[in-house]
Amino acid sequence: MFPDEEHKIPNTDELPGAGQILIANPFLRDPHFFRSVVLLCEYQEEGSFGFIFNKLFTQTLDELMPDATMKKLPVYFGGPVQLDTVHFLHTVPDLIEGGFKILPDIYWGGDFERAVELLNMGMIDTGQIKMFIGYSGWDKGQLDGELKENSWIVSKANRGLVFDEPDKNIWPQSLREMGNGYTSLANYPPDPSLN
Repeated sequence: MFPDEEHKIPNTDELPGAGQILIANPFLRDPHFFRSVVLLCEYQEEGSFGFIFNKLFTQTLDELMPDATMKKLPVYFGGPVQLDTVHFLHTVPDLIEGGFKILPDIYWGGDFERAVELLNMGMIDTGQIKMFIGYSGWDKGQLDGELKENSWIVSKANRGLVFDEPDKNIWPQSLREMGNGYTSLANYPPDPSLN
């Protein structure tokens, strides 16, 4: 997968789990996951799933759902699985009940109608909620196989990276936050022939 030893990704002992991120290595050419960062919501032997949180979808929430009156709320391409479903992450469990805690300050899902109502009323904003169409999913053993192939770098998630960082900065910033040999990967050109 790597053209030479110089471009190998440094070894990491970090194992994936809910609340961690998968950072696509610069050589991963799958168009769905190129330079993507996925927040894992579940990692189990039977399978795993999460959401790409740095790729904007082509439509906003009000274009996808007539009930959403908040104009131009961005929707993210969560992944290639079930593109007819909408999911969300949020930071307001006191306002949106029924979510699953992914990190101390990040929750997945909950009362969707209440979330839309709060958005329509202006009681929550894009710094507190992130909407996704589709999700990223792996069958039993599939993600482990991709990790062995060095398709992904496992790191820790944080609220700032998921909700506050500009989309175009998320992939390089997630690598920079890891330090050591990862910082140079953040500057690797999208087209390796340009290197």
